[in-house]
Amino acid sequence: MGAHTLIPRPRLFTTADGEFTMHGSVAVSAVPDARDAVALLTERLWAGARIRVDVVDQTPSKISFITDATVAAETHLVDVTSSAVTITAGDAAGFLHGTTTLLQLMGDGIWRSVSAITRVITIPACHIEDEPAFAWRGLMIDVARHFLPVREVLRIIDLMAMHKYNRLHFHLTDDQGWRVEIRAFPKLTEVGAWRYRTQVGAADATAPEIDRPHGGFYTQQDIVEIVAYAASRGIVVVPEIDLPGHSQAAIAAYPELGVPGPDGEPPLVEVFPRWGISQYPLNAETSTVDFFRVVLDEVLALFPSVDIGLGGDEVPSGPWEADARSRELTRERGLTHPRELQFWFLDQLRSHIEQRGRRMMAWDEVLEHEVTPDVTVLGWRGDAGVGEALRRGIPVVACPDNRLYFDYRQSDDPREPIPVGVVVGLREVFEFNPIPDWATPEQAAFLRGAQANLWAEHLEDARSRDYMLWPRASALAEVLWCGPGGNFDEFKQRLDVHLRRLAEQGVEYRRAAGPLPWQERPGVSGRIQEQDERQREIDDLTSAIVR
Repeated sequence: MGAHTLIPRPRLFTTADGEFTMHGSVAVSAVPDARDAVALLTERLWAGARIRVDVVDQTPSKISFITDATVAAETHLVDVTSSAVTITAGDAAGFLHGTTTLLQLMGDGIWRSVSAITRVITIPACHIEDEPAFAWRGLMIDVARHFLPVREVLRIIDLMAMHKYNRLHFHLTDDQGWRVEIRAFPKLTEVGAWRYRTQVGAADATAPEIDRPHGGFYTQQDIVEIVAYAASRGIVVVPEIDLPGHSQAAIAAYPELGVPGPDGEPPLVEVFPRWGISQYPLNAETSTVDFFRVVLDEVLALFPSVDIGLGGDEVPSGPWEADARSRELTRERGLTHPRELQFWFLDQLRSHIEQRGRRMMAWDEVLEHEVTPDVTVLGWRGDAGVGEALRRGIPVVACPDNRLYFDYRQSDDPREPIPVGVVVGLREVFEFNPIPDWATPEQAAFLRGAQANLWAEHLEDARSRDYMLWPRASALAEVLWCGPGGNFDEFKQRLDVHLRRLAEQGVEYRRAAGPLPWQERPGVSGRIQEQDERQREIDDLTSAIVR
């Protein structure tokens, strides 16, 4: 194994003569910051080769983890000789990344759950220096549309760590389900976590529904486990509570949160069984804002992430415009139109979490309003949101739908399961550049990084998510760690080896030839769009949000 097998590709890789050999046991010494890295190494060596790690005090040892305070965050150096291995870093994340690199150098078998025999592991002598190109390297996992049990979330975290991702954006609430326990308001999960029908196929009025209940939620103990496990793999979990639209599940649980109907009564709705945008936003009463202040206080206690997602996207203003009380609130608050209640609502909760040392993250619809630089924007509507945020000096994470929505179809092959949106293939992901070519260095400094978004309307289980994530997420990992502009053909050569690692972990990734028979969904309708059509929509959006 060598540099030609590593994903992401290291910045500097030099070879040397010889190789380091392990069999039976190996002595390891480590600084405190390397505790999680040693645990990962111990786990993989025992499972994949039946090699026991003996932690010793003396330094150097056979494998040594050494601190260098001059090394930047997440940066790491790996030195392998015939007699010893040294991983040098300045923080826990750097040690974890260095260990991941070392594991990839160990060859086939190291990622399997168990080895039947004690194996000999050899690592080629080399020197590696590596650091990330972007600070935010993320995946957004939607568990609101289709719930994922804890074990599958932890599995995704392991796969992210293998690729040196560092942000899991956890989309916990939407119209179709509320997935996090809030002890102050138990009906959010008693009612809001369950739906009794589900649309099958793309988001149009003719798509059928099946009468099969779906649901689930994470207890607060589950969340503590997920957050701690992610931290042990160098990943920050960023929660999202989507407001004030995409909230029908919350309104189903507590109808008083919704906009009253023509009769003045709260809306009595079920958890939304269909895809698309619900026409039931939250009302803008102070009592509703107070409700979500309590919700967010519990969320903040569970998630140490500085960034907290508050949504702010796709909010229908029609119910506010039709409601006399909402129009009255608009006037009382000095707003010019009921649609501005969307931004008033977000501002109240932004202020609330900022007082607790956190920072609002929201989708790029917030750029249609005044936004301060203490907010991070998720630029999802093509390049329109990213570009406008950079022009205004607003921190932004690039996740353009036409390049990084991993629920979108991967080719024009008619066998693609439930084909949605434009084609976002492996090459399109690999050739993505998060930084617009027109951006000055000063503007580009506001780009925090990028993430792929995996919406789950059509992804019922872990197997279907595997197909949509991998190996596209391997290509994005390469871009975000190494920077854009790599050689795609050279990447594919390394990917051929890397796919064996994914297979060892049981990942049912998409083959280059297309879906395997059990990955298809024959007879289930999609919603196809072409790139030029989507680009025209993005151009219209640009004119809408540019101030």
